[in-house]
Order: sequence, then structure tokens, then C-alpha cells
Amino acid sequence: QVQLVESGGGLVQAGGSLRVSCAASGRTFSTYAMGWFRQASGKVREFVAAINRSGGNTYYADSVKGRFTISRDNAGNTVYLQMNSLNPEDTAVYYCAATAASATALKSGYGINYWGKGTLVTVSS
Repeated sequence: QVQLVESGGGLVQAGGSLRVSCAASGRTFSTYAMGWFRQASGKVREFVAAINRSGGNTYYADSVKGRFTISRDNAGNTVYLQMNSLNPEDTAVYYCAATAASATALKSGYGINYWGKGTLVTVSS
């Protein structure tokens, strides 16, 4: 069993930056590909970013490419999402996800084994 706890959300002005974190319990963190999804009010949950087990490969949604960076610290059981040049359309609850399958599967929304409860990011104009 893996528990995922997100933190770091908050209110930021448009153009600003924020880093959200996801701390994972357990000793098997490095065996999971990790990712971030987000859900804006009234919209479906969408893929944001994914990272493979070693951290050597990353994937991004087109809407965040060049602005967001996903990274992981396997020793610290944590995955991060650095968000720059934020705009109001980035306002959403951001969820951490873990899969024993591949990062490419995760980005398609398949085979996700664990979800966090989310952290709210609000970008004001």
C-alpha cells in the first residue's frame, strides 16, 4: 500500500511560480512511475506530467510544456512539479498519481494504482 500526500498548493498571481510536492509512504517508491493530473472546477481530470521510475524520462501535456517541470527524489520518496509562468487557466486541484506500469501508460490515465487527495492551486489574474 502506498499513500500519496500532496502539498505546496496555494494562491499565486498570474506570471508567478509555485512548486507542489507529493510525498509517498512505503519503501517501494522507486518502483512506481509517478505523475500529476489536475481537475478544474466543472471539468474532467486531465494529465499534466509524468516521470519514469529513474527520473530519466519525462512527459508533459502540451498545455504545460516549457512551463512545468516534473522531477523526483527517490531517496526522499517525493515527486515535485515546478510550475512557472502560471496563468488563470492553470487553476485546479492538482493530484499526484503512482503506477506500477509505465509512465507512458500513466499519461494515458491507465493502470494508476494510487492517487493522492489533491492540493488546490489558484492563479489570480
